[in-house]
Amino acid sequence: MSFVEIEIASQPECWRRAAELAGSHAAVLPAAGERVAVVGCGTSYYMAQAYASLREESGQGETDAFAASQFPNRRRYDRVVALTRSGTTTEVLELLARLRGTTPTVAITADPGTPVMTTADAVVVLDFADERSVVQTRFATTLLTLLRAHLGLHTDAVVHDAETALAEPLPEGLVDRDQFTFLGSGWTAGLANEAALKMKEASLSWTEAYAAMEYRHGPISIAGETTATWMFGPAPEGLREQLLATGARWVESDLDPLADLVRVQRLAVARAAARGLDPDSPRHLTRSVVLADA
Repeated sequence: MSFVEIEIASQPECWRRAAELAGSHAAVLPAAGERVAVVGCGTSYYMAQAYASLREESGQGETDAFAASQFPNRRRYDRVVALTRSGTTTEVLELLARLRGTTPTVAITADPGTPVMTTADAVVVLDFADERSVVQTRFATTLLTLLRAHLGLHTDAVVHDAETALAEPLPEGLVDRDQFTFLGSGWTAGLANEAALKMKEASLSWTEAYAAMEYRHGPISIAGETTATWMFGPAPEGLREQLLATGARWVESDLDPLADLVRVQRLAVARAAARGLDPDSPRHLTRSVVLADA
């Protein structure tokens, strides 16, 4: 088995541990009513999008998500949350250094032996969810579980759904599709972005991601008999029928959307295997982007 397959399979236990830890980190995670920005790069940015939407939708405070390199320096926040598996990503470290002494910061990382430990004001370490694969799976979903639990939005049912996502066979015929589109609404739009990224990284697949209501505004024109559209969470009324009329494959699930993301991770690995690719070592990618001139 590849490292990423082992890491995907370990997610239910990682989520249990993260949910149990949420209470012990409550003092450094955003409090209700705070104005918060969440930053990250790549997968961490998409988890930031999901968390920001969840937090704001639940009425716990205005929450924005940014790629670390795009943080609006003139805005003021009560707290900035930085998501970084490696703890070494240049854009994240530079932003945390700029904010020091002006805005409280907390980083969530997997590696306690990295510069983020002294660059952020506070750090939450999820070392049990660290990964050997370049492709992120369990760390991203585990940190989002921690944050969902902190918001009071996590239940044991989510873990059970993840176990189901690991045990049930993938829908037939998906591995052979030429193109994949992932859709979400609210917090699941971030999951759709992450699903598209995972398929690109691990299997070099042609993928796109959109807010579900935007799909009709042009992107649906690509749908056809060789494509698949995957919906995270409930679909807008009539969209499934409109998509099926194109001849494309429609995929949806009653599982919690985070557990449904596990199914996409499995699909990415299966498609990589079918194409003779190593999902642990995607081309042109490294575990962390560290800029030499930074």
